Amino acid sequence: MCRVLQLNTPFDPFADVEEENSPKAQNLIHLRIQQRNGRKTLTTLQGLPKEYDAKKILKVFKKEFACNGTVVENEELGEVLQLSGDQRLKIAEFLVKEEIAKKANIKVHGF
Repeated sequence: MCRVLQLNTPFDPFADVEEENSPKAQNLIHLRIQQRNGRKTLTTLQGLPKEYDAKKILKVFKKEFACNGTVVENEELGEVLQLSGDQRLKIAEFLVKEEIAKKANIKVHGF
């Protein structure tokens, strides 16, 4: 009878996977690209550590990469940096060079 009661309890097979892949569990910086219209693209950076000022880093990115950008406040993700054009590899190299993040903590998504 004890086995029958255990079968009736709900089981979530993805419970442990969600904890591992949640953005707050791992301190990953995500670099994504979004297609706009035609050949235009938008690069987004999320997961920047809180001790860095997003507006100052964005100012350096804009000067260094000769592109436009903005900081967008998201309720779930926090501050997300948006840059025009495909800047994923440049941003990743910059973050490693300036020791803001390790290469293992940067995840590049997209094409």
